[in-house]
Amino acid sequence: MATDRERRSGPSLDTVIRQLRSLGVEPGGVLLVHTSFRATGRVAGGPQGLIEALRTALGADGTLVMPSWTGDDEEPFDPRATRAAADLGVVADAFWRLPGVLRSDHPFAFAAAGPRAAAVVADALPLPPHRPESPVGRVHDLDGQVLLLGVEHDADTTLHLAELVAGVPYRVPKRCTVLREGRPLRVAYDENDHCCERFGLADAWLREAGVQREALVGHAHARLVRARDVVRLAGERLRDEPLLFLHEPSARCVECDAARASVPS
Repeated sequence: MATDRERRSGPSLDTVIRQLRSLGVEPGGVLLVHTSFRATGRVAGGPQGLIEALRTALGADGTLVMPSWTGDDEEPFDPRATRAAADLGVVADAFWRLPGVLRSDHPFAFAAAGPRAAAVVADALPLPPHRPESPVGRVHDLDGQVLLLGVEHDADTTLHLAELVAGVPYRVPKRCTVLREGRPLRVAYDENDHCCERFGLADAWLREAGVQREALVGHAHARLVRARDVVRLAGERLRDEPLLFLHEPSARCVECDAARASVPS
């Protein structure tokens, strides 16, 4: 339980570590984290303090993974200098900059630290971005956990992996910029993209199956689930209803309508 001081100034690192372990973060495991620092409250030490708490909860044998892709499809991605997309939050942008953290060498980057970090980020440019041969796919292969800290399943990239494994039929044309022989090159690709709002359906499936643990971490609502459970349970439903994650046309969702329009007739 938070002390009066913590309620006023934010949770201590010891409190956050204890909450993470109580939630079920596995020492020695692989943990993919999507987070909102604003939601967690003013954790002692700021974003780097939260990262320290996550790494301590995992222990020396654990591997911490965070999204680290660019928010700019027009500029070539430089893993040593390109900021993480603003909507990934300050924790993700702080993480890749820390000593010993590895980062993918492509625009759909993730960053990782720990014994399995190289295995997570080693794949070349994945197209579409969250296919099995991608950081999200490698977390799944390694039987990793997914922690949604102050965010919901609409931020859960593992559900994009589930779509691809299930064979959803929609692909929206996209482009990104990479460096080839020192020169920018525009690359066209097709992605299983949409607004992601209906990824929230996964909450009920995971709770019903008893595989999602939930509690407060700091001041944020946290969800913890195995990546394989996300892919398995979403896949079962997507194979029966491939357009399940898309809004109906009556909702007038531009992104979902574009995905629907891409489905072969």
